[in-house]
Amino acid sequence: MPTILTLQGLRVVIYSNDHRPAHVHVIGRGCEAVFVLSCPHGPPQLRENYGYARQQLNRIVAALLAVLTDLCWHWRQIHGPDR
Repeated sequence: MPTILTLQGLRVVIYSNDHRPAHVHVIGRGCEAVFVLSCPHGPPQLRENYGYARQQLNRIVAALLAVLTDLCWHWRQIHGPDR
């Protein structure tokens, strides 16, 4: 499970054996959330949340949106082009 980057002390992960659509797992502080990236233009959309407060989720979405192009590139590198 490659950690693609760290945001606000949280790990942003793309699993190599994961499924489409393009998405990331944000893990840290005893919590995890999954965001569908909505490549190539976003915005990232929350799919699952295990423990993050709404305010934290809003900050995470803003941070993911700021690096969306890079996240979509990493997804394609790991999983190949969209079909």
